[in-house]
Amino acid sequence: MDAEQLKKLLEQVKAGQIDINEAVNKLRHLPYEDLGFARIDHHRQLRRGFAETIYCPGKMAEQVAEIFSRMADKGSNILATRATEQVYKAVAKKIPNARYEKLARAIVLEQKQLTPSKNAIPIVTAGTADLPVAAEAKVTCEIMGQNTELICDAGVAGLHRIISSLPKLQNANVIIVIAGMEGALASVVGGLVSCPVIAVPTSVGYGACFEGLSALLTMLNSCAAGVTVVNIDNGFSAGLTATLINKRIEQRND
Repeated sequence: MDAEQLKKLLEQVKAGQIDINEAVNKLRHLPYEDLGFARIDHHRQLRRGFAETIYCPGKMAEQVAEIFSRMADKGSNILATRATEQVYKAVAKKIPNARYEKLARAIVLEQKQLTPSKNAIPIVTAGTADLPVAAEAKVTCEIMGQNTELICDAGVAGLHRIISSLPKLQNANVIIVIAGMEGALASVVGGLVSCPVIAVPTSVGYGACFEGLSALLTMLNSCAAGVTVVNIDNGFSAGLTATLINKRIEQRND
């Protein structure tokens, strides 16, 4: 849809020839911006409620910076994941107000002020070593307007630590649980709460953890109903999924 087509669509809406819902459906399929090395989906915000996220590994720093810059021109809130400091420096040359979240390895640009969620999303880690994945989940939730609460180092080797946080967990709409080693914490939490639990296996652990495969299999085989598992170390996916659940529940309650 080019500028003339868009103008015609707006005129049709004003004239009452098509209703607003039909116009929105047409706008959902607007074209991407073709940079040659990337096709930026600027209208993902309209279709899904959040902008496209930039995955940095495999891209040159200059490519990430160009994608980031083009998205910034549209006024989007932008998240770039798994970014090195070198990539951030390239982005900062074009977008000085972008910030680098070192622990999360994420580049963030906030241009739209979103109304924060009423209910915080708890993000629980089994150990301190799981914090980088938790930080990625946290920054993902927050750039999409969600409040979060980080509960650190609450693994099953000391169950009293998670029990002390039960009131917060039992009042949540959705919980993210992040664990390496054997990954048992997700099952424990899943058996104590009535909301969905999003489990994130991490690659933390000694040799037989097989870089997170042990935790992944434990979480997939959880005997606690309501535990859903994302990929190893995928804090981004957990944060996004938790955001969608929390937003939908709050919209229904308003």
